[in-house]
Amino acid sequence: MDDLNKHLVSLRGASTKEITRDALLERVSHERELRNFARRANSASLFIQRVWRRYNVTMRVALELQKEWSLSVHDASGPMKKTWISCYLLRPFLFFITHLSLRRHTVQYQDVNTMRSCFVILLENLNSTDLDINFCSLAIGTNEEQRMWSYQVKKLVSLCSFILLDYDNYSQGNSEVGAVTVLLMRLIITLADSRGWKCISDEKREDADIAVKDLIRFICSDKSGLYKSVGGYLTKLRASFSLQSVVQKDDRFLITASAINLVLRPFLVFSTNEKDSSPLDMQCAAEQYCLFILTVPWLVQRIPVVILRALRHESTLLPCFQTLLISNEKILMEYSRMDLFGVSYPKEMPCVGWALSNIISLVTESENGSIESSSFTDGVDIVGYVHVLNTLAERFLTEIENNRLVQKENHELSEDSRSSFGMYTYLAEATFGSLNYMDLLRPVCQQWHLSKLMVTVKSNGFINENDTFTSKSDLKHMKVLGLLDIVHCYSYMVRIYSALNLMLGPLPVLNMLSFTPGFLVSIWGEVEHALFPEVAQSSRDDLNHATEMYGNKSAGVSKRKQKQPSKDGAAKWVNVLQKVSRKSQTHADNFSDGIGGRTGDSQGNINLDDMWDVESLRCGLESISKEKSCLIHLFCATYAHLLLILDDIEFYEKQVPFSLEQQCKIASMLNTLVYNGLLHNTARKNKQILDAASRCLQMLYERDCRHRFCPPALWLSPARKSRPPIAMAARTHEVHSDDSLTFPCMGSFITVTPHVYPFEERVQMFREFIKMDKSSRRMTGELNAPGERSIAIVVRRGHLIEDGFQQLNYLGTRLKSSIHVSFVSECGLPEAGLDYGGLSKEFLTDISKAGFDPQYGLFCQTSTSERLLIPNTAARFQENGIQMIEFVGRIVGKALYEEILLDYSFSHVFVQKLLGRYCFLDELSTLDSELYRNLMYVKNYEGDVKELSLDFTVTEESFGKMHIVELRPGGKDTIVTKDNKLQYIHAMADYKLNRQILPLSNAFYRGLTDLISPSWLKLFNASEFNQLLSGGNHDIDVDDLQKNTRYTGGYSEGSRTVKLFWEVMAGFEPKERCMVLKFVTSCSRAPLLGFKHLQPTFTIHKVACDVPLWAAFGGQDVERLPSASTCYNTLKLPTYKRASTLRVKLLYATNSNAGFELS
Repeated sequence: MDDLNKHLVSLRGASTKEITRDALLERVSHERELRNFARRANSASLFIQRVWRRYNVTMRVALELQKEWSLSVHDASGPMKKTWISCYLLRPFLFFITHLSLRRHTVQYQDVNTMRSCFVILLENLNSTDLDINFCSLAIGTNEEQRMWSYQVKKLVSLCSFILLDYDNYSQGNSEVGAVTVLLMRLIITLADSRGWKCISDEKREDADIAVKDLIRFICSDKSGLYKSVGGYLTKLRASFSLQSVVQKDDRFLITASAINLVLRPFLVFSTNEKDSSPLDMQCAAEQYCLFILTVPWLVQRIPVVILRALRHESTLLPCFQTLLISNEKILMEYSRMDLFGVSYPKEMPCVGWALSNIISLVTESENGSIESSSFTDGVDIVGYVHVLNTLAERFLTEIENNRLVQKENHELSEDSRSSFGMYTYLAEATFGSLNYMDLLRPVCQQWHLSKLMVTVKSNGFINENDTFTSKSDLKHMKVLGLLDIVHCYSYMVRIYSALNLMLGPLPVLNMLSFTPGFLVSIWGEVEHALFPEVAQSSRDDLNHATEMYGNKSAGVSKRKQKQPSKDGAAKWVNVLQKVSRKSQTHADNFSDGIGGRTGDSQGNINLDDMWDVESLRCGLESISKEKSCLIHLFCATYAHLLLILDDIEFYEKQVPFSLEQQCKIASMLNTLVYNGLLHNTARKNKQILDAASRCLQMLYERDCRHRFCPPALWLSPARKSRPPIAMAARTHEVHSDDSLTFPCMGSFITVTPHVYPFEERVQMFREFIKMDKSSRRMTGELNAPGERSIAIVVRRGHLIEDGFQQLNYLGTRLKSSIHVSFVSECGLPEAGLDYGGLSKEFLTDISKAGFDPQYGLFCQTSTSERLLIPNTAARFQENGIQMIEFVGRIVGKALYEEILLDYSFSHVFVQKLLGRYCFLDELSTLDSELYRNLMYVKNYEGDVKELSLDFTVTEESFGKMHIVELRPGGKDTIVTKDNKLQYIHAMADYKLNRQILPLSNAFYRGLTDLISPSWLKLFNASEFNQLLSGGNHDIDVDDLQKNTRYTGGYSEGSRTVKLFWEVMAGFEPKERCMVLKFVTSCSRAPLLGFKHLQPTFTIHKVACDVPLWAAFGGQDVERLPSASTCYNTLKLPTYKRASTLRVKLLYATNSNAGFELS
């Protein structure tokens, strides 16, 4: 039965095993697609055939027309009428040239000859004065003739654009292309100027002008492509071409001159016919010029000098400025599109970058293509120029930042990725001849440039109300020039130089701004007006007065000291600040007490505290407008640069450029700004401003640390109410310490502005860091690893440094572990005793004493009265000298890590190097006071400096021999003159403060930072670092010491001898108390946070001494001297009965400088 069913056929014609519905629909759909594909393929093949047939026929017709045209032109004789020129010369010519050359993007040899013949005939025809012959007469003929003339002339313009766009390629294979191009350019120039039409009478001149204007509108439009082609042509000109003689008449020169003539033709027509009833719309021409001509790389350097005059003419620059201001969004968007899609010729920089540099080069006068200039181009609109500069510079900075962000997001920088400066930083090094990109911006960095702008500001700018280019409503784009506009300009320039100038950064700009008389004072006046409204009005006249006086320093100083603000708001500042502006350090030190100790007016105290915390900056930079941000950025960057070279005489005595009252206000502004900017985490958005403000703040703070001019409350004021707790701040800082290197965050304000915390709290924070580090090492198992719990060493008493160096120097960070020390006496025998921490302290104390001993040769003392320590430059020549100093750095780090005080203080110059901070010129006085006085003599020398017979060298003594070191290359042959004496002074100071001790400082720093993180060290200034190392003030708190003293051996707090001891200690002079403390602990200063932090605890141990009975009746006391065990901070005190005896014995023991041997 099953076999029969296999062969059954259904009535529908299918087998019994029918196909499913879905499969059937799929098969039908597939067949339908195949049929559609076949139809499309057939249609496409038919289309291709039609296109090919049309192309084939067109090419045959074009070739035939070319042959017929050649014969016709060859056989033509006599003057050719205009109709023949249009119908039988130009019409077929344009047809076969379009199809044989333009559409094939090539120029054949026969096409060149054809074009030559055509252009020669046309030029000859245009010389005719007969209306029936001259081709230009068609422009004033019938409507049909006008349309024909317009069409054919525009085709010639398109042909010109086509040849110019790739002129170099076309001219390489055929030398005749240049001559033909010259003919074509002459032809178009003639057609675009109705004044050159010899056949036109005065009655028809207006009709001819209308036809020419229509042609120029086409030239201005993007349909012609002329501006783009000229831009492409100019960008291929060589540097040597622009330096050719003015009389050069080769094809390249003529083509360049003609091309510039054509692109400037609309500007010329507009300037000569602006009172016409139908004026030419300049918007399109100016836009095309800004897009394709101003963006030509090295535009001014490529074009011969004689042609540059036309580009620099006010009739060219003014419309461009107005267009860039009115249509800035459109043009800047086009710049971005050109960069993104590469629709224009290749560039090393973004279009807006080249537009910026070219405008600067065009506006400033220069000779022979150089960038050295001394004035603006005649007739230039300085107001519009500054506004255009700001518009382009702002966009250029945006492009630079976007480029950096894209690079950072797309990939990690490889070794060949030109670091984090970005592509534009690398390409800024690209040269044109002997110049690089940054050279094009150099005129802005010259003092004459800023001076001319300031003069324009004082004259309140200039607006041409009769200018017909813009309507009255558009005059807002050409505002009067103000100081804020100049501030914006130079703020942008500082940031551009910072981003692109690899060698010097913003130094050229800042150097010029710093030394321009009155400029910095003027900026501060605007900043003060914006941020201190309560006193701005009262002090504004005073600031203007100071600005005028800044040019004459002597007059300015004398008058500044005489002026007194009269308003209540300013008087409030003066009353506070006069206390810190006096020369007496005592008055300055007592300033904070004067504030805190006032009882008459509690409300006044609140106001004084709030005054240092600038209200408008309490939210960081979020509430600051763009104008204020630029003001603050430029002021901070410029003043930070000026502070580098201001000496203490100028700063404190002459008070140039600001009085000490103003300096305090500046410091309070910067302190509030930086602290709140970092606390509110606004650094990512305003990194440049915060960087500049941080540098300026740091320099003012360092000056104040050396010679106080601000009250201590000022530095604490911003964080008085809002600073995080110490433990929280420390943990936040450690978590974000790596990120803060790139973008400061909440934790980084501890590193940038640690002074907002009182010194005692920073010491606690430092201890917290060490505590966290020890906990971290314990969690990672370092303290539990074999051999890490304790490092055992054996050292000889007479060779502490050598033995310690051999056994400890290689450990690096492992030196954080505890040390077990065994001493070997000078007799070679091991000393008895177990090390429970005391011997380690004694070892660190003794080895540091030996290392810092000037007799050992690693360190020496400064020539000043403080006799501070600094690395000995001769140590470089000792065996392992550098390594030994590095080892001493590790010993100091170990002492800091274990909270062991060392009774030594380093020179501020040396500590500044360890903290990574700048050393001021006046720091030299703490290092070599005689050299500092001599340099100041040179600086203020009013005669001819050459009389001093100085050169850029310094003489050093090494092992009895004198060596001459050049302060700069060629220093032996460079005589110090009036012009370079400041360079000499700073070169000499830099050598003494930085270069001479740099290898030694770096070695000590490497050793120190093996145990102490650099970020921990930045909590302190130089003086505070010395306090951290050696303890507090040169006196001790007897009550605090008594509260934190342990008694052993039978003594107690109520023992008679103990009471006598504290009575004697209270009666000692401060110096004597310090001597007792040093006798017991080996350090003459108390721990910074009090004696509860002294490790081990201060201990008084009873030494029982029996006095014979007869001696006691005779009034005799104990004769034994007290002794000490410095490793355990223990005073071994005999049982004295009288205070007088205890006093004498204690002083004798301390002055003997002995310890164990007296026991």
